[in-house]
Amino acid sequence: MNTLSNFIDKLSKGGAYLSGLLLVGLVGMILTEIFLRFFFDKSTMIADEYSGYLYLASIFLGLAYTFVQGGHIRINIVTSKLSKGSNTFIDIIASFVTLAVLFFILYRTILFTYDSYEFEMLSEAVSETPLYLTQIVMPIGIILFILAVISFIIKKVQK
Repeated sequence: MNTLSNFIDKLSKGGAYLSGLLLVGLVGMILTEIFLRFFFDKSTMIADEYSGYLYLASIFLGLAYTFVQGGHIRINIVTSKLSKGSNTFIDIIASFVTLAVLFFILYRTILFTYDSYEFEMLSEAVSETPLYLTQIVMPIGIILFILAVISFIIKKVQK
């Protein structure tokens, strides 16, 4: 089980690195747009659209790592007054609820992406980018998040 948890942690970290790289790309794209507009009165015509896509991908790919690092908001006003065993039990129950919600989100994002593919939906901007290509990161990010929650449950049960 430790090997599985380590593998999932590495996947989460890989998603975080990719997320960071996408943010650097986003900043580079925006700086390029600013430079071109200021000095040459030209535009890439896609910077606004693609910065949104990169931001979306960055958020979804970073969800799992944020969870692994304990970065998601937790309300522990009740659990701070309970014993360690009770906290572990509550964490496991909350993790199963989280999994249920994440599986629903995964289902909906897969349907959303598939519909975009099936109907050959394109962006309304100049690039006419196939939308499923930009939406595929949503189910991928949710899968990483689900794996991170499963790893969390495994670690809690092993304690």
